[in-house]
Amino acid sequence: MPPRPSTLHPAAARRTGAPGETPSETTTRLRPVPAEPLAVSSTPPPDAGLSSPATPPFPGTSGFPGPSGHVAEAWDLMAAAPSHRPFVSLAPPDTYDEDTAQPHTSGARLRPRVVTAAACVVLGLGLIGGAVTGSWLTGDGTGGAGTRDAFTAAGDLWHSVPVDELFPPTVKGEGAGPGGADRTWTRIAVAPDSGCKDAFDPLLREALAPAGCLRLLRATYTDATRSHVTTVGLLFTKADSAAMGALQSRFKAQGLDGRRDLMPRPYAARNTVAAGFGDDQRASWTVSVLKDAPVVVYAVSGFADGRTVTEPQPAEAAMKSDATTPAAQAGLGHDAQGLADRVERSLRKTVNSATEKPS
Repeated sequence: MPPRPSTLHPAAARRTGAPGETPSETTTRLRPVPAEPLAVSSTPPPDAGLSSPATPPFPGTSGFPGPSGHVAEAWDLMAAAPSHRPFVSLAPPDTYDEDTAQPHTSGARLRPRVVTAAACVVLGLGLIGGAVTGSWLTGDGTGGAGTRDAFTAAGDLWHSVPVDELFPPTVKGEGAGPGGADRTWTRIAVAPDSGCKDAFDPLLREALAPAGCLRLLRATYTDATRSHVTTVGLLFTKADSAAMGALQSRFKAQGLDGRRDLMPRPYAARNTVAAGFGDDQRASWTVSVLKDAPVVVYAVSGFADGRTVTEPQPAEAAMKSDATTPAAQAGLGHDAQGLADRVERSLRKTVNSATEKPS
């Protein structure tokens, strides 16, 4: 084949619309081919299946003279290039933590935060639920809950508290005697817990019937001179707080606690100084109906020598300074009232200890 001309054919210059080029211009306009091609993904783009023209956009080298060998080589490379655009995949950008300056992805950073937030929510709900449950169980929700708990606790003391706490072996009564004199009472007998069948006179049993009888606990004491004997009783009822309040109001309004035909009976223990302490030896008594506990506290006193008392007197009246009955002169009213008061205080103290909330 004849050698290619060194300049473009005039007709080719007119066809492309470009001015004529010199060999030096052609050389400087060429770009060097990179030694390492750009990494191209092996996955073709969505339009890779479309057909491309079989012929390059420029005239082929055969049968068409070129300006020089360099131009012909460039045309040959363009003709051999792939017919589709390269598909380049980019990795997700890295982000940096301001404190550690360590790169991490947004997904890796988001997941720990989500897990931490979820754990906080679960922990918070657990604490709230525990607080609400704790409040419900301990009766902190309302002011009346604590009262109901104390009332219930008092009703269970007859079988859950040792007898020495309900009826102490020795009871000291500072200022409990006539004229403010000190008294000391010693327990000489404890009756087995029982019902109320034979513990009260018929009229007193009828008066206490609305509250019911759950258990009756009794103990008998003597004074330091062993000349007086006193029986103290704790009647645990089946009534609720409202019923106990109604019973207390009835006793006060009708004066039932001062009637001689409503005296409680004593507990006469064999082989003690109280062996002869019977119904005819009753000299003074007191009956106290509690409304904040299902309990009736009572006490009845008499002489240890078994003498018959023809004029018994309630403790409240026998403790007056102008009282002249044998019971008043002997201080038997002070014995009955003093022992009943201190046993009641011991009962309330035990209830408070049972319902006291830990700090």
